[in-house]
Amino acid sequence: MSQVESIPRRKRTDEIVDAIKRMIVEHGLGPGDRLPQERDLIAQFAASKGTVREALKALEVQGLISVRTGPGGGAFIERMSEGRAMSLLSNFLFAKNLTIANVYEMRKVLEPQLAASATPHIDEAGLKRLEAIIRIYDHEPIDATERWNQRMAELDFHGVVAEYSDNPILAFTCRFLQRLLKELTIAQDIYVQPEPVSRESGIGHQRDLIAAMRKRDAAAASAILAEHMAEAEQHMLGLEARLEDRFLEEIQPSQTRKRRSA
Repeated sequence: MSQVESIPRRKRTDEIVDAIKRMIVEHGLGPGDRLPQERDLIAQFAASKGTVREALKALEVQGLISVRTGPGGGAFIERMSEGRAMSLLSNFLFAKNLTIANVYEMRKVLEPQLAASATPHIDEAGLKRLEAIIRIYDHEPIDATERWNQRMAELDFHGVVAEYSDNPILAFTCRFLQRLLKELTIAQDIYVQPEPVSRESGIGHQRDLIAAMRKRDAAAASAILAEHMAEAEQHMLGLEARLEDRFLEEIQPSQTRKRRSA
């Protein structure tokens, strides 16, 4: 006789959270619009006051609503900003020991698709923005501040490309990966290193990308970004390895001194 696995029952709170989300979509509610009063939600869902309040709190934590007290208070729809969404994802990944290799494994797959999806939609103003960003880092920095700004601008270049993609999930994911590189401790350690950085090839790829996008050649844009991402990965991993070697060289003499004094 076959054994049928029982499906675990969902919490009533989760069911109400999903129902309110559907309500928001079905009624076309937007930022600033008010949800039904608490007593109406209690009646609508045949739930206790505590369960409805727990559901509203969950939606508030997710950034989808804000609950205001006092006269004129209630639950109001909030606009979920991209920054908040990325912060929540970053918090989830905080203890996952992300590496530069992890990030580039994703970027190599997604950034070429992003360029292809943006190519039919980018306008001349967008292309000129990309050209202006390149001018931020097409020369050697004069100090540490300019060096840092140049490295951030290199990532911002790809953020502008993402703005013109017609795939919001793809654009968001690529911008999130770019943000991770700005936040990863090991990446930050690399970006502040005073050693010269060869950008000629990377800038060449970016200028070729602009030319391909200006011609509306999505296939060429994708191929250029694929090569650019592969090269960027090798460059970053090489810098990471040199930084680790330098760290080991610095700690080994101190360990030798400790052994001698023992």
